[in-house]
Amino acid sequence: MALASSQPVTTLPQWRLATWDDYVVIRDHDESERIKVFYHQGYLFAEMGAEGIDHARFCDLLVMIFAFWFARQPELTFDSLGRCQLEKIGYAAAAPDQVLYIGGNVPKRQAGERRFINLDKWRVPDLVGEVADTTLASDLDEKKQLYAALGIPEYWVIDVTALRVLAFRLNENQRYQQVETSTALAGLPISLLDATFAQIKHGNGSAAAWFVKQLVDLSR
Repeated sequence: MALASSQPVTTLPQWRLATWDDYVVIRDHDESERIKVFYHQGYLFAEMGAEGIDHARFCDLLVMIFAFWFARQPELTFDSLGRCQLEKIGYAAAAPDQVLYIGGNVPKRQAGERRFINLDKWRVPDLVGEVADTTLASDLDEKKQLYAALGIPEYWVIDVTALRVLAFRLNENQRYQQVETSTALAGLPISLLDATFAQIKHGNGSAAAWFVKQLVDLSR
C-alpha cells in the first residue's frame, strides 16, 4: 500500500510493511524536523525529530575518536559522513549515525546528482555506527541485519545507557560476529572505547582528551 505524500510522518509506525516507493515518499517528505529513514526486505523504519542531548554528545565524541585515532597514522586518510543516507536503489537504505570511509574512492557528489551515497556507484563504508539512546533493540536486530545485507564490514552500536560499545565484524558467511578489537580502526580495543564513553559524564571534549592519553600508553 503506497503512502500519500500528505500523510503526516509522525503517524508512521516503526518497521512497517512498505514498498520502495513508500520509502522514497518518506525520504523526500517536506518536514522541518529531521527524519532518518531505513528500508530493508519490504519494511520501512522512520525515526522522527531532532537529536537529543545524549545522542548528539555521543555522536560527536565518536567523530573526535576517529580524528585522534587517525592523527597517529597520517598516511591514512578518512572521511566521516555521519547521518548521510546510504541507498542501494530498490533494495535497501539506511541513515547511520556514523559513516566512516578509510582511504580513497570515497563518495563525492556531482552536480545534478542526489545528495545521498549511492551504493550502486560507490563502495560501502568501512564502518557504520548507531548511537542507541532510544533504539537499542532495533539497532541490534533489524538494522544489524540491514547493514550485514549491504556488506558493511564493521558495525558498532553505542549503548548510551550502559556506556558500552558492541562491535561486530562481517564474517565469511556474511553474518556479524561480535569482536573485542576493531579491524577498521586496526588494533583499537573495544574495551578502550567503553572506558572512553565512561568519561563522557565530564563532557565529550574531556572524554576525547582522556582517549588521547590512553593512545599514548597504547603505542608504547
